[in-house]
Amino acid sequence: MNEPAKPGAACRVLIADDHPLYCDALRAVVPQASPGAQVGEAASQAEVLAAVTADSTFDLVILDLNLKGAAGLSCLTALRRVAPTTPVVVVSAVDDPKIMRQVILGGATAYVPKSAPRQVLINALRAILAGGSYMPAEVISALREGRVAQPSGELTLRQKKVLGLLARGLSNKQIARTLDISEITVKAHVSAIYRKLGVANRVQAGLEARRFVDVPEN
Repeated sequence: MNEPAKPGAACRVLIADDHPLYCDALRAVVPQASPGAQVGEAASQAEVLAAVTADSTFDLVILDLNLKGAAGLSCLTALRRVAPTTPVVVVSAVDDPKIMRQVILGGATAYVPKSAPRQVLINALRAILAGGSYMPAEVISALREGRVAQPSGELTLRQKKVLGLLARGLSNKQIARTLDISEITVKAHVSAIYRKLGVANRVQAGLEARRFVDVPEN
């Protein structure tokens, strides 16, 4: 995941949605999550890929799966290929648990249903722009029926503590401060957690966390 924006630096967000009314709604939401954010728009898969290929400084992409020129998860897959470290928040009207699981496995940083309250999206964007993660409770419930990973080892007590904080959306810096350890140590623990759980990102790890630690739902 990208490093969180430095204090005072304006975040750069790309809204990828071909519905004008929803684009306007997202434009109104983004400043509430990150005051002063610079917002760009793309209305097709081709425009999204052209934007992130030409400019690698976007801090976040808000993606609708049903873009012009996209089929299934094609835009998300292409985004992960050309901008592998840029956080992608999928905001979609699709509420099929199977699709949600595919989106998370496909590398999305978060999945927020379009039916979710505005504050849920604001909270998700704030957490992710701060370097953390976020998953609405209704999405977690939908995903619980399908495991996203296959564990390959036992977690140590310290790793379980790190995992619990990660699942609450804390960034590496916040985890380090909470546990009074260095950020480098946190990164080492997170890497080990990913390896042992068989996951690829914070969202997948957060979903698996509920098998190891108590995590309050958002």
